[in-house]
Amino acid sequence: MNLEKKLLRQTTRRQLFENCGIGLGKAALTSLFVGDKLFASPPATGYRHAPKAKNIIYLFMAGAPSQFELWERKPELQKLSGKALPPSLLEGKRFAFMDSFVKSPPKLLGTRRAFRQHGESGQWVSECLPHTAQVVDDLAFVRSVHTENFNHAPAKIMMNTGSPIFGRPSMGAWVSYGIGSESKDLPGFVVLQSGPRGPRGGAMNWAAGFLPTSHQGIPFLSGGAPILNMANPQGFDAKLQAATIDAVLDLNRMNLEKYGDPEIETRIAAYEMAHRMQTSGPELIDFSTESRATLDLYGAKPGEKSFANNCLLARRLVERGVRFVQLYHSSWDHHGGPGENLDENLDEVCLSADRGCAALIRDLKQRGLLDDTLVVWGGEFGRTPMGEQRDTLGRNHHIDAFTMWFAGGGTKPGQSIGATDEIGFSPVQDPVHVHDIQATILHLLGIDHTKLTFKFRGRDFRLTDVGGNVIRKLLA
Repeated sequence: MNLEKKLLRQTTRRQLFENCGIGLGKAALTSLFVGDKLFASPPATGYRHAPKAKNIIYLFMAGAPSQFELWERKPELQKLSGKALPPSLLEGKRFAFMDSFVKSPPKLLGTRRAFRQHGESGQWVSECLPHTAQVVDDLAFVRSVHTENFNHAPAKIMMNTGSPIFGRPSMGAWVSYGIGSESKDLPGFVVLQSGPRGPRGGAMNWAAGFLPTSHQGIPFLSGGAPILNMANPQGFDAKLQAATIDAVLDLNRMNLEKYGDPEIETRIAAYEMAHRMQTSGPELIDFSTESRATLDLYGAKPGEKSFANNCLLARRLVERGVRFVQLYHSSWDHHGGPGENLDENLDEVCLSADRGCAALIRDLKQRGLLDDTLVVWGGEFGRTPMGEQRDTLGRNHHIDAFTMWFAGGGTKPGQSIGATDEIGFSPVQDPVHVHDIQATILHLLGIDHTKLTFKFRGRDFRLTDVGGNVIRKLLA
């Protein structure tokens, strides 16, 4: 950067800080001007092609929904319910809470939920999801997903980073690093949470790992101030704040000139983004501009912390150019017992999520946003076709087969890809690995997953590690 440009940039920054106060919340300090990608290390070349999707909304159902209660109608499993699972199917398999299988041989468990076919595509959906059932012709189901780890935290990390090892970059971080964001006033990767608890694995699910910290996900709130600690402290006026900021910037510049650490540049840029978020955040969360019909469609209530509000907020974020929005909603972990049964507890979480998911698809579609916004729905793994006996019957974790769905963003709607055996234990057609899911998401964004890499500790890393195939049948 030549001296003239450097002086101009410093003058512009100083004027910005003198004219308006800047709240520097922790979230803001880690959020950067990733739209211009001024401070990111350059990605590998030759990894781009024409994209089908511009933005991602990932609806992550934390805890692992039971496909047998929601999506997978298995008449044979119903007939065999209560019978012992053939021992041969368990050979070489591992499950969470194996002691529940040791006490007594696991028995197959049919569902008490009624299924019906919906839409012109005739997709089977259970009574638990009446709203989503009405938009199935806009969805593409993948019914043969499998993964590698049966414990929640590493399985979530695997789904988000391509590895069960903590510390790798998340999918949203890879996307931000690879193609940046169109938003100048908001982070390129935003995380929203709802439900009784956060996802196991916590911030590792949206971390930047060894990528520049500018690309990590920034948690927003759906109620009140969207970004924590962004308001100025009482009595801390704009003049005092401007002086403080100038002093901090000068110290950062001195350190940058001395050490040349690019993370110091990202810290400087964070102050600029902090101001942008302080001014854009209140407008983002202000639902008063939404019509009553839209609020009713989602079941959203201004100021409430809910999945419905987060779905509406996700639409508003992609409208404003945010590249990757991830919604975590808990808890879908139905082992049986207090708070985890397949009856009223499943009903509760379905009720809280179903309407918002369907509304998001309808709303994006009617606004013309679904064509270039990819919506993804799924958890970290599935549930077993066998029952797990606790206080009540539930289902254990199952990594060999589960269901996800996709909408918009270049996917072909109204279809099902893959199939499992008669009891839903294993894929028998078009098995899809987690790395295939990740490769396909990147492909739809115009990224070749094999070529978007980052050298770390002497090795080129990528989201899909050494695997991953694009799911061609999913593409429009």
